[in-house]
Amino acid sequence: MKPLLTLLNAPLAFALELAMLAAFGWWGYHASGQVLFRWLLAIGLPLAVATVWGLFAAPRAASRLSGPWLFLLELGLMLAAAALLWRGGQRNAALLLAALAVVSQVTALYTAP
Repeated sequence: MKPLLTLLNAPLAFALELAMLAAFGWWGYHASGQVLFRWLLAIGLPLAVATVWGLFAAPRAASRLSGPWLFLLELGLMLAAAALLWRGGQRNAALLLAALAVVSQVTALYTAP
């Protein structure tokens, strides 16, 4: 059962990572009235999150966190993205991202060796 869950969760987790970055970019673009600042946030915020993810959560990261710290970082970033969507008025997208993130992270925690 665990190998099947791992196999099914992998594409979901990847899609959620992309959705998380898109949510940070979407919020960054809608956060300010100045066009230049909007674009800086829309590009810079996802890049900053992707850098943190790449350093501490990517499977081949040299400084990859483990156990509960990895779980907290991944879930925390995804829920932060959902919170920004909620704040931006995208309630359905926020709820979907949050719910799927919780399911995916709990599944990953359950199937971890």
